Parts: sequence; C-alpha cells; structure tokens
Amino acid sequence: MHPPPPPAAGVAMDFGQNSLFGYMEDLQELTIIERPVRRSLKTPEEIERLTVDEDLSDIERAVYLLSAGQDIQGTSVIANLPFLMRQNPTETLRRVLPKVREALHVAGVEMQLTAAVAFLTILQEESVSVHTYAHSFLQVILLHLEQRDTGVSNAWLETLLAVIEVLPKETLRHEILNPLVSKAQLSQTVQSRLVSCKILGKLANKFDAHTIKREILPLVKSLCQDVEYEVRSCMCRQLENIAQGIGTELTKSVVLPELIELSRDEGSSVRLAAFETLVNLLDIFDTDDRSQTILPLVKSFCEKSFKADESILISLSFHLGKLCHGLYGILTPDQHLRFLEFYKKLCTLGLQQENGHNLENQIPPQVLEQEKKYTSVRKNCAYNFPAMIVFVDPKNFHMELYSTFFCLCHDPEVPVRYTIAICFYEVSKLLNSGIYLIQKELITLLQDESLEVLDALVEHLPEILELMSAGGESSVQENKLSSLPDLIPALTAAEQRAAASLKWRTHEKLLQKYACLPQIISSDQIYYRFLQRMFTIMMTNNVLPVQKAASRTLCVFLRYNRKQEQRHEVIQKLIEQLGQGKSYWNRLRFLDTCEFIIEIFSKSFFCKYFFLPAIELTHDPVANVRMKLCYLLPKVKSTLKIPADKHLLQQLEMCVRKLLCQEKDKDVLAIVKRTVLELDRMEMSMDAFQKKFYEKDLLDQEKEREELLLLEMEQLEKEKQQNDGRPLSDKIFDKKRRDTKTLTQSLPKSIPISVPGPSSSTPSTSKEIKKSKLIRSQSFNNQAFHAKYGNLEKSASKSSTAAYAPSVSGLAKTAVLSLTDDSFRARSASNVPPSYSPNPALPSTSRGTSSTADSKNSGNKDPQPRKAVSEECWAPQLFPDHTPGCPSAWPHFL
Repeated sequence: MHPPPPPAAGVAMDFGQNSLFGYMEDLQELTIIERPVRRSLKTPEEIERLTVDEDLSDIERAVYLLSAGQDIQGTSVIANLPFLMRQNPTETLRRVLPKVREALHVAGVEMQLTAAVAFLTILQEESVSVHTYAHSFLQVILLHLEQRDTGVSNAWLETLLAVIEVLPKETLRHEILNPLVSKAQLSQTVQSRLVSCKILGKLANKFDAHTIKREILPLVKSLCQDVEYEVRSCMCRQLENIAQGIGTELTKSVVLPELIELSRDEGSSVRLAAFETLVNLLDIFDTDDRSQTILPLVKSFCEKSFKADESILISLSFHLGKLCHGLYGILTPDQHLRFLEFYKKLCTLGLQQENGHNLENQIPPQVLEQEKKYTSVRKNCAYNFPAMIVFVDPKNFHMELYSTFFCLCHDPEVPVRYTIAICFYEVSKLLNSGIYLIQKELITLLQDESLEVLDALVEHLPEILELMSAGGESSVQENKLSSLPDLIPALTAAEQRAAASLKWRTHEKLLQKYACLPQIISSDQIYYRFLQRMFTIMMTNNVLPVQKAASRTLCVFLRYNRKQEQRHEVIQKLIEQLGQGKSYWNRLRFLDTCEFIIEIFSKSFFCKYFFLPAIELTHDPVANVRMKLCYLLPKVKSTLKIPADKHLLQQLEMCVRKLLCQEKDKDVLAIVKRTVLELDRMEMSMDAFQKKFYEKDLLDQEKEREELLLLEMEQLEKEKQQNDGRPLSDKIFDKKRRDTKTLTQSLPKSIPISVPGPSSSTPSTSKEIKKSKLIRSQSFNNQAFHAKYGNLEKSASKSSTAAYAPSVSGLAKTAVLSLTDDSFRARSASNVPPSYSPNPALPSTSRGTSSTADSKNSGNKDPQPRKAVSEECWAPQLFPDHTPGCPSAWPHFL
C-alpha cells in the first residue's frame, strides 16, 4: 500500500468527512504494518493461578503465596516482611519466616536482593529484640553470604556488617568469629576470603586488644600474604580499622611491617591500598616512624607514580594535601620544595597536549579516557589547594602558589573550576590581608560560562566580598572595593546569565546573596546598578521563588539606602507599580514585599508608608489577592502601637468588617473568619515597653534608631558639603560616619534598654553639638515626606487634624481612608503639638517638583465624607477596647 498522492496543482484539497476518514484508515494500516501491536493477555488458567482469596489475613496470604505462588508474588511478600513484623511479629516469625528460608534456597537475584534489604530494614526498625533477631535471621544471612553474583553477596554482607554493630560479644564470637577461621583459609574461594577480610575489619572494634592479638591478627597476617592480589588489597584497606582497635604499640609492631611489605607489592592496586592506609594512619605514628619509615616510602611512591597507571595519580592527588600536612614538621627545605613542585606538576597535568588534540577531527577513545583521568587529577589538586596554602605558608602564596591558582581558575574543564570555586572561600580566609591577590580570579569565576561554577562560588559570596572589603593592601573601608572596578559589571553579568538559563535555583540563590551588597559597595552604586534590576525581576520573571528573592533583596537595598529622595522614589514605585498594578500577580508580589518590609524595617516605617496601601487591597477584585491579604493581616496588626496608631487600628477594623459583610467568595470568607478570631486573640503592643513584648520592642527600637540615624547622616553630609573647612562640622560628620558603619552589619546582640531619641543616638562632645543635633533631629521628624510637598507644613498646621486626610498614592479617593496624621507623627516626634500634622503621603504621580500653590491646594483639600457602616453589616468586636459589635450578627459570621 502507498500513501495517497498529493493533490494536483491548482486543485483544492478535499477536507470532507469521507476524505478525512479515508486518510485515517490509511494511516492506521501503515501503523499496523510497520509496528505490529502485541497483546499479551493472561489465559484463564494463569488468572486462576494468580488469584488469591480476599478473606485471607495478611499472614495467611503471605504463607500461601510463598508456598504456591509465583516468584514475583514471593518477592512481593518478602518486600512486605518489615510491615508484617511490625503488625504481628510472633506469627510472622513462626509461620512466614520458615517459608522465606525455603524460598531463598532456590531464589533468583531479585528475590535475594529484596530479602537482604528487608532483613536490614527489620534490624533498623528494631521490630524485635537483638537476641530474637540473632536467633531468627543471623543464620539466614550467614548462609547466603557466598553467592556467585557479586551484587547479591555484597548486599548480604552489608546487612551482616550492620548486624555486627548491635550483636553482643559472645554471639559474635560463637556465630561469626569462630566460623571465620575456616572461611579465611586458602582452601576457600576468593569470594569467601574477601568477605572474611571485611568481617575482620568490622570485628576489630568489637573486642579488646588481647582478643584481637590472639584470635584476629593471625588471620589478618594470613590474608595479607594471600596468593590473590584482590585479597591482599582488600585486607590492606581494613588495616586502618584494625589499627584503631589494637592501639599504637601493636600497630607499630604488627601493622606497620605489613604495610611496608604491601607497599612494595607487585600489584599496583595493593601498593595503592598500602599508600592510602599509610596516609590515613599518619597521626598514629610518631616523628621517628614518619621520618625514617613512612617518608622514604612516600617519596618512592610519588617518583614512580608518573610511570604507573593514571588511577594511582588520581588517588595520590586526592591524598596529597593530607600527606603534606602530616609530614609538615619533618621535611627538610629541599624535601618541602620537592613536594611543592610535585603538586604544581599535577595541577597542570594533561594541559600541555590538549591543544594538539583539539586540532584533530577525531580523538582516539584511549586518549579521551586518559584526559578524563587527568581532569580528575587536576580536580583533586583544586580540592587540596587550601591545604597546600598552609603547607607553603600564606605569606609565600604570591611567589609559590599564585600561578598555580591562576591555572586552576582558568582550567578548560568545568569540574576543576567548580572545585576551585568551592574552595575559594577557604582560600580567602587563609590569605587574610593578602586577599587582594586573588581579586581578579574572583572576577574570572563570576564571569565563568558554566552556571555550575557560579553556583559553587555564590554559596559563600557574601563572606568572600566582606573579606575583600576589609582586607587588601589598604584597609580603608570608605572606598569599599574601589580597587576592583570590574566587580559590579561581573555581578550584574552573572545575574543576567542566571536569569537567561533554566536553572532558577541558581538565580534565586544569587539574588539572595546580593543582599550583602550594602556592606560592600556604596548606596549610589546599588541604586543605579541593582535596584532597577530587582524591580524588573519582580515585574517580569515567571518563577515565584526568584521573584520573592528579588523582593527581599530590594527591601534590604531600601533599608540601607542613604538618600531620602531615592528611598521615596523606590517606595513610590512599589506602591504604584506593584500595589496598584494592573496585574493581580504584581499585587500579590506587593503583599510579599509588605511581609519583607515588616521583617526588615521598623514598625513605624511600615505604618507610615505601607499600612494603608496594603489594607486597601481588601477591595481588590481578585479573590487570590484578598485571600493573601487576609493571611497577612495578623502581621499587619502587629506593627501597630496603642494609642499612637489608634486611627490605623480603626481602619484595619473597618476593612475586616467590610470583608465579613461584602465578601462573596466562600474560600476567602472562610479565611476571613479564621483571621478575625486570630486578630481578636492578639494582644496589642503599647508605646511604652511591656514585659511580653520586651525583646521585640527593643529590636524594633534599634531598627527605628538606625533609620533615623541614616536620615541624620544624610543631613550631616549635606551640611559638610555646604560648610567645607569648618572643623566642628568635620568632627560631627566623622563621628556619625563611624556610627553608621554599624547599620550595614547585623543587629547587635545587646541593645540598650533606654529608648534613645534621635538626638541621643550618638554621644557628643559639647553642649553646642548636642543642641545642633537635637535641632536637626526634630527638623527631620517634622519635615514633609516628599520634596513636592515641602511647603505643606504651614497649611497643615492651620487646619484641624480632623479635616486633614492624606492620600496614599491616590488611595484617599475612597472614603475609608479619612485619617489624621497623628498616627504617623506620634512615632517620630512626641514633643510636637497634636494639631501639627506635617507628614503628607506619597503622591500617586511620578517623583518631581511642583509649585507651592499646588502643594497648598493638596494640603487644604477637604477629604471625601466617610461612608457609614450599615447596621446589617455590623461585625462583632474584633479588637479589645474598641467599638463593640452587634451580638446577634456574630453567629452569622462564625
């Protein structure tokens, strides 16, 4: 059969029903011809044989399936054995376990592996006592150790080694050690002797030194002299465990001679095992043994390693750092230099001929395999680089190891660069004041094309940048890495590469680590190079964890921004583009941002700028936004203090009542009711300190003090620019600058108990300084929020507080938001008269300047009348000591 011919030119294809069915039949026939479908249906006899009576209990069903069922059913019963032991251990041991023993005699690989895992699970879950387990399961485990299949034998061996850990000494001696004497003889199979080696290594820690010397060491010596190199290598790797069990003296007299002999063995795997065991036992041997016995062996091993198999080089490069550390005190200068040159040679192994290979079209497989081994060697060298810095002394890093570090950071293979990126933080700590030497390498790794390298470096990026900003040739903190101009472009490029990839977790981690930048670079650099990028991610990225990470980092940037105008612009963007955004997704992110604001900033900051825009979202048309706001309301309420925030509390109460009365979505309404109960149980924080909230109030006080200090610092900088050359101003500026350094660090552990005012945040040296600082502090507390409303104070002071209602980015158009500014003002200046309400809200338009007349008009504009709450919608009392509700309406809402 052939497919239908294409339609002739100029002839329209017929898409009628008959034509379509014809095409479908043709396609079905083609499918059947090219790929026939095989249906494997069970015959009635097979179905009857696989059917089990449903009335049988679990124990009876297990016995039946193990007796008459198929292998797959028996495997299922054995896999379910731990459950049967938990449910009915007595019956399982009496009826099921004998059937399991019978089934294992003729079981295949899958059933054997399942049984080994099931027995181990029963031991770990402690379903029965140790004595019962040893009596019921130990003989089954020992019986199946010597399986032909290596995987099955290893599975049973792992189970036995776990059992040895919990068995008493007498059981170990009679059930395991005594039979082991015959199992370790040369007449037994190689598999039996290999199992004996691993069991002896495990038993060495279970008996005293006398028993080990009398009963175990003879078997160890015999296996170390075995005719098979596999057995000698396996026993050699167990000598470390045996040395720990017999002590230092017996190790020197018995184990060390065996290791010396094995290190000269004809088999390369045996020599490698002896070398690794010697390195791991370096701490046990004294100085004489290290210098006279071990050092010559190690030198000989290193010299012959390049002529041997590459696998020996891989092991040697991995243990080289530990080896150099163990031999550090006994090496002569010449020997020290030889080890260092050997390490440098390993760091560049395989790089010389790589360019030649790349020119060829096809690389032979053996060459590719060799290059992979060389890559593993260089990767191990990168892993040991911090140990080698200690070996040469950090003071000699530039002369001895910098070129090697440069090669590792620019290695063509990703695993090598990934490993050195992981070690970068350790290298930075070791170099200390010499960290400026590796600044260029930091930029190189930040610009690496592989995101794996970037992910490894970012893990400790804040600590690395902090060390670089504190150390270097000049420890001047004011420049903040001014000697590293490529840092900011590298950071921004790294973020863009992470954003363009599909690895969003790397992107999220990078954004989280960027929160350290206020400690590293200036506020202006963050504002112009990073802040807008955080906004863009919040607005456009499709991954929620990435958006939240950007939101939190933006809040940290805002927290430590030192220019009031920039802070106002950021706050305005958050409210207009997120809180009032057209997309409900942006409004959800605004609520996330509010949560971070509550966490990072003081309560007064949130109440002043974000409280009203947040609760205005109770009118949001999207149910998900209202639902998320309901979850946030308890945290919003926790930012209020009574009596200063009484009006804000009333607004919150009114919004919750409207939700109760007007909400139509059943899911949102259910959450509102739960939130009401939670809000009702919450205790309000007072302006004065309370014992219940003492620690939280102290922390909030410290946050507020630092926020005020940032504003005062900005004023002092402006005064310094205006009054250049005045020594008094310089002294004040330097004093404030030292104090504000603490703002970019974590909050102090001990916070003063007294509540410092803005003028008492830093001590002064004279009455004039105290007076000038007090005036500046009061002027800050009384100044308008935005430059556009700088002349609003005069008009606001003439009007009554009841007639003034601020508009929060245009939100005052609703009648709910008719508030006075007393709630905002009371936090910052308690000594200002009550009628003085100078703080206007953020404008809804973009930041800019306007005329004085416009400012006065906006200040004298009468608010819209507040809508009265209907009696039918009157909710119960949501908060203590406030307007009571109608008792008859309360059951309706609950």
